[in-house]
Amino acid sequence: MDNYSDTHAKLSLYSINSLTSHQKTITKGHLINSNNKLYGVFLAFSPFHPEFNPGSRIVDLFPDRFSFNLASKEKNNRKHSQQLDEMTLQSSSSPHMAIIVTDASIKKDITTSISHVHICNHPLTKTVHYAAYVTSTEAELFAIRCGINQACSKKDISKIVIITDSIHATKKIFDSKSHPYQLHTIAILQELCWFFAKDQNNSVKF
Repeated sequence: MDNYSDTHAKLSLYSINSLTSHQKTITKGHLINSNNKLYGVFLAFSPFHPEFNPGSRIVDLFPDRFSFNLASKEKNNRKHSQQLDEMTLQSSSSPHMAIIVTDASIKKDITTSISHVHICNHPLTKTVHYAAYVTSTEAELFAIRCGINQACSKKDISKIVIITDSIHATKKIFDSKSHPYQLHTIAILQELCWFFAKDQNNSVKF
């Protein structure tokens, strides 16, 4: 393919960038499309980043500062709705709590990610992003990344609650094994480490 996928590789005589304009015109579309899709895949791996080293991982440094409250899809919808109502009421009376609500969806190969951040029951920010050749998991992580960044930028926030319907995506944040979402998880981990180190009472709940 072209040299974008590996910046250290020597440019091949058969790479797309070596083709003439006429050759590119007659090249099969599947090859071009496959090459374009690699832009969002190969550069996403970073298994040797310091955030994943034993002793430097967030699970080692702050094991009790984040938690998960898993919602069952079977019988407890009413119970979970009540919990959401209680959290909303709690946040509306606390200037130290931020609620982040995220969602991601795919329609006609276009992925949409949305992030809402509320403090004291007032909307702080709403971000909407569109991207092609992106999975819903990556879009969800990006929405969480945007929400955490906004919440952490406020001085007096000590508790962040993230509401998402993609808990498997959030667990990727704390997964030190190689996976194609590591650029997002690194950014989130760095933000959370800074947030936790700022005050021993700061916490995040998913």
